[in-house]
Amino acid sequence: MSVTAIYPGTFDPITNGHLDLIERASKLFDKIIIGVAYSPTKRPLFSLEERVEMIQQVTSELENVVVIGFTGLLVDLAKQNKASVLIRGVRAVADYEYEFQLANVNRSLYPELETIFLTPIEKNSFISSTIVKEVARHGGDVSGFVSESVAAELVNKLSRVSDQDKH
Repeated sequence: MSVTAIYPGTFDPITNGHLDLIERASKLFDKIIIGVAYSPTKRPLFSLEERVEMIQQVTSELENVVVIGFTGLLVDLAKQNKASVLIRGVRAVADYEYEFQLANVNRSLYPELETIFLTPIEKNSFISSTIVKEVARHGGDVSGFVSESVAAELVNKLSRVSDQDKH
């Protein structure tokens, strides 16, 4: 039996923590769909297309990983792609409480979708996209938190945003 799992998120930008979970999940399931959420309410720094492209770059060597941008309900994406597993990363107790609520909502909307929680390796346990963007905005070194290509994209994007703010 082939098992397809979805790992959804905004990934603005994708961090080493996200990548660690993707690599580990790719060994557990036949197919991993990275569902990149449009998420306009979160006001992402990167467009949906930019986020999809960055993730495709950093996961290109993982043959069973597919990256899809999506809008709408996650359970609809899962149904369309015949996914039976939802992967969620949990860094702390606060994450778990929120993720537990989401898992119950998703189960009520699509009972065939089972949520599993993966924890990050210790060195990635504090990394979040929000923290990475904040460090980068203030000129800090993010090379330990994101891939080299994502770090370059982040610096480039922030310099363009900064230039726009000056005009």
